[in-house]
Amino acid sequence: MAVEEVLASIVDRFNRHAARTPAVAEELDGLERTIQVRLTDAGTYAVDLAQGRLTNLRSGTAKHADVTITTDSRTFDALVKKEIGPMKALVTRKLSIDGSLEDKLLFRKLL
Repeated sequence: MAVEEVLASIVDRFNRHAARTPAVAEELDGLERTIQVRLTDAGTYAVDLAQGRLTNLRSGTAKHADVTITTDSRTFDALVKKEIGPMKALVTRKLSIDGSLEDKLLFRKLL
């Protein structure tokens, strides 16, 4: 599956989860973020978080990213398949997240 398709499925899965889980919708209420995913060997993508939903998935660098997630495609695939957790990927330096602490914690909810 191509990176764009994987990201689109993550966006869809997240939006469905947020729609059926009031606690998630409540936690995200009022948050607006642009999240950039930089795969060092497969390109850069961005998505917006607003009104408790991820929208506007696009390829290319975001004009202003609140959060930038950087990894390689192999680690990204392992994260998506839950073969490695975000915390382990961070500790082993296979993943970096540039943003506020709140935004770093938000990343765990997106997977």
